[in-house]
Amino acid sequence: MRHYELMLILDNETEERTLADTVDKLMKVVPAENGIIDNVDIWGRRRFAYDIQKKSEGFYVVVDFHAEPATTKELDRQLGLNESVLRTKILRPDAK
Repeated sequence: MRHYELMLILDNETEERTLADTVDKLMKVVPAENGIIDNVDIWGRRRFAYDIQKKSEGFYVVVDFHAEPATTKELDRQLGLNESVLRTKILRPDAK
């Protein structure tokens, strides 16, 4: 398994009090395929430097997890299908 870091930007219309539950639902593919979610860090609502899909604010979330490469592809595919996800970025922080 490899270590990954996921940056999510969620729609501003998402309820702030249910944000943690929303992130858990989005990340359910990782434990389903024997991955491990290490840390979920919710940064909160931030203003964008430029509009994304005609929106000027969104919720930033950073997730550290361990998974197989195929799991990250499936996670990225599912996040791309969700309308509340504005942007995603998956990186390997330990890659040189």
